[in-house]
Amino acid sequence: FMCDEVERSVHNALCVVKRVLESKSVVPGGGAVEAALSIFLENFATTMASREQLAIAEFARSLLVIPKMLATNAAQDSTDLVAKLRAFHNQAQINPEREHLKWIGLDLLNGQPRDNKRAGVLEPTIVKTKSLKLATEAAITILRIDDLIQLVPEGGESGTSYTDAVQSGEIEG
Repeated sequence: FMCDEVERSVHNALCVVKRVLESKSVVPGGGAVEAALSIFLENFATTMASREQLAIAEFARSLLVIPKMLATNAAQDSTDLVAKLRAFHNQAQINPEREHLKWIGLDLLNGQPRDNKRAGVLEPTIVKTKSLKLATEAAITILRIDDLIQLVPEGGESGTSYTDAVQSGEIEG
């Protein structure tokens, strides 16, 4: 059992090295990217004057699930840690003198935000990019789904179901 675990750990470590070499770049870990993107999208959402504003703001909030789960899994106060993390990233984006705060992520051993670039807590850029693309595609797919398909035939009563409409020949299945 121990040999299998050692083999799996070495394999995982080599896969991480492979991903770093493929992407040729890294980003800070510990929820730093998600917090920064969340702040950016919340600010961007306020510039919209349509329903898209709500979708963008919700997507921004959903990105915070990653740092919240990291903190929760490390038995830390996720609400407090994520609030501190958001404050650092907000300062990094609105104050050019504090741009160095963009590297701040969670230190889950000490329960504090820290400069994860300096601490060496990094992730391959390709992995982060792919996960964000998949999350975006999933959100878009969900937004495109109608909650209820209800047909009102001409002169008929409302509430005809899709199945009833297909069976009666009103629409093609």
